[in-house]
Amino acid sequence: MSIQDSFTRQGLVRPRDGRVIAGVCAGVGRRLGLEPWPTRFLFLLLLLVVPGSPILIYPILWILMPNEPTQVTWDVPRD
Repeated sequence: MSIQDSFTRQGLVRPRDGRVIAGVCAGVGRRLGLEPWPTRFLFLLLLLVVPGSPILIYPILWILMPNEPTQVTWDVPRD
């Protein structure tokens, strides 16, 4: 089992909509029940309080967090 599988089971995925850069803040916000913009604001506050660490954490999460699975819809013609 990979880290990406573990993240997916926990609901920590990068959504396909609402991304600004890679969707990390949007995915973390969704997992915590927050909108993307407050999550981005908290990320910036964290950057001011603990300089440097979020800059390291963001790319690591970008690599480890899987993309949200695509939804396959079938268009069934109606008579």
